[in-house]
Amino acid sequence: MSLTRPQTAILQIAKSKLALDDETYRQVLVRVAGVTSSKELDNTGFQAVMGFFDYAGFRPTGKGAPRYGNRPGMASFAQLELIRELWRELHHETEVNDEALAGWLLKYHKVHSLRFLTTDAARKVITALKAWKSGAA
Repeated sequence: MSLTRPQTAILQIAKSKLALDDETYRQVLVRVAGVTSSKELDNTGFQAVMGFFDYAGFRPTGKGAPRYGNRPGMASFAQLELIRELWRELHHETEVNDEALAGWLLKYHKVHSLRFLTTDAARKVITALKAWKSGAA
């Protein structure tokens, strides 16, 4: 399913507000959503890109502006995407093996799924993955 006009517009606004040139914007689309154009984005990809933009400092304004994954006390969408990206990089994969990631989270962090991570637990997971990555390099 393709994006709605408002979704496409918010992507362009975020690109402008973050002062991204076309090349950088396209790199974000490829790295975060696996597409080369916003026309190829589905809703999941849109949410992922908006999570990255949120992490980069973009804040939608206006009445009823959506909040992408903001759950008080729980890991932010940006934290979850960083965890997934680190996992992908560590395992040299193009897609995250969610089952393997969930198994690792359960074994080492006593959490059954990314969605149950608190903000503090997400920080610990990110630190652990970064340490693992620096040791693996």
